[in-house]
Amino acid sequence: MATNANTRRGLIDFARVNSAALSDARRIVPALLPSGRMDGVEWVARNPQRSDRRLGSFKINLDTGKWADFATGDRGGDLVSLAAFVSGESQRDAAIHLAQSLGVDPFEEAAR
Repeated sequence: MATNANTRRGLIDFARVNSAALSDARRIVPALLPSGRMDGVEWVARNPQRSDRRLGSFKINLDTGKWADFATGDRGGDLVSLAAFVSGESQRDAAIHLAQSLGVDPFEEAAR
């Protein structure tokens, strides 16, 4: 029986997924948060988990993948955690979906 990335069990290679996402951050982040804008190396957007009316407190550094909402204290250190926050998914599911959008295998070598 064939399996796909949604049904496979195994350890996620978060470093691989994050590295691939970071190398394509200027496409990935605006796709996750389309109502934002660039400000230097940061994408400034509305926090999708609350009813922001204006841009400003929710920022993602496109060089490092670190993100934060300085009004609420929500923050993360990489783009997988951002994808999980935006979608409301677990880190594992967010990593799998992000990897699929990037054409990257999210599973560690030993899990294949």
